[in-house]
Amino acid sequence: MTMRGVAMAAVVGLGLLGATVQQALSASGSKTPAAAVRPVSRGVAAEGRVTAYPGADVVVGTERAGRLLSARFEEGQLVKKGELLAELDSEELRAALAEAKARVSEAEAEIRLADANLQRRQQLVEQRIVARNDLDQARRDIEIARARRETAAAEAERYEAQIRKTRVIAPISGSIVTRHVDAGETLESIKPVYTIADLSRLRVEAEADEADAAAITLRAPVTITAEGYPGQSWQGTVEEIADSVTIRKLKPQDPSRPTDTRILTVKVAFAEKVPLKLGTTVELRIQPKS
Repeated sequence: MTMRGVAMAAVVGLGLLGATVQQALSASGSKTPAAAVRPVSRGVAAEGRVTAYPGADVVVGTERAGRLLSARFEEGQLVKKGELLAELDSEELRAALAEAKARVSEAEAEIRLADANLQRRQQLVEQRIVARNDLDQARRDIEIARARRETAAAEAERYEAQIRKTRVIAPISGSIVTRHVDAGETLESIKPVYTIADLSRLRVEAEADEADAAAITLRAPVTITAEGYPGQSWQGTVEEIADSVTIRKLKPQDPSRPTDTRILTVKVAFAEKVPLKLGTTVELRIQPKS
């Protein structure tokens, strides 16, 4: 080999050596590792419906059968507690009540007559004009008259109670959410007439996946959204958590989600007044326990 060839071989060897050293340094981990990226939690997802608090949503109905004479309110109207909502035909009952009251009056007249007779017999017995058994008979007559009055009065009270059942009274103040019947209908006993709700006392009954149960705590903040209100959200707070998990009751809005999973029921109080209506489906983000 000439001197020129030896020199060229030396240069190539040095180049290979440098590349080998560089690979070795890279393999030894001299490169600075990248920082780990932690995903940001968006909260526990849940679905629910807007409901009223217990006692703030009631179905009012009739307590007896009959023809509905009037239904005074329409859906959306406000009613006050104790206000008359609807009334059944009570003509026959009122006639029967009048007869019962007349029998009460007759019995009271018999009592007055029997009492006067008793007083006279008492004087005659003291004067030894009549026998004592006549006095006993007079006492028996007044007892019979009093019993008749009690019977007639009880019958009158029974008719009055039945007449009260023909009147449908608002048990709470609120809005008429649903009107179930119209005037002129013949109703069976215990037939719904109106649904009333106090719309100032609303909350959300939600269902969270069983796997998220440990991350949900009382008083956790909640963000609430609804499909019919784009760009809007409302704040709430977890106020009740069920003691056990159950089968899902609400149909998921996402059709890809399973419907037979077990869920934890969570009840959320609104922190502000909302325009949502009863039964509105909402989505929730519950902030998990830190």
